[in-house]
Amino acid sequence: MISFPEPISQLIDGFMKLPGIGPKTAQRLAFHVLHMSEEDVQHLSRALLAVKKDLRYCRVCCNITDVDPCMICRDELRDHRLICVVQDPRDVAAMERTREFHGLYHVLHGAISPIGGIGPEDIRIKELLDRMRDTLPKELIVATNPTVEGEATAMFLTRLVKPLGVRVTRIARGLPMGGDLEYADELTLTQALEGRREI
Repeated sequence: MISFPEPISQLIDGFMKLPGIGPKTAQRLAFHVLHMSEEDVQHLSRALLAVKKDLRYCRVCCNITDVDPCMICRDELRDHRLICVVQDPRDVAAMERTREFHGLYHVLHGAISPIGGIGPEDIRIKELLDRMRDTLPKELIVATNPTVEGEATAMFLTRLVKPLGVRVTRIARGLPMGGDLEYADELTLTQALEGRREI
């Protein structure tokens, strides 16, 4: 086994803790850092520290933010009676890229997974219900992933929220743009048929 000086070995070990980074990629990244300017390395280290030190969860929607409440929750131009429930902060970014949704969000930070030992109390459902007690939305859009866990979470939320008189909708699922019918599985085709609309 190749022996590197301790600082390089520690950096390689650090990179290997990141998801999807194996030994070869970690080594390549470590040597890339070695060849970066000191200014760029300091900038990178400040950015890494700031992510841990300056970010928190929004007290309203549970999204990651550096101001509390987050910029989306404090935006008066958004429809505050429309809440889109997503699993992950990255889902908020994906929805925002569409520029089509103008309501608020609620980030669950996961999905119900009995097999994985994740129950409703392990994700941010309580925070959603507390939030709805303060201001009942006119519609709750459930945008959890189209997986077994995402569907279980959607069904659980629907059972909790519908009795409150709130309209609960689910984002449409089906064929992606550019996809071929012959390659689609039966479940995807079924969902595409169920989610059809008039043109």
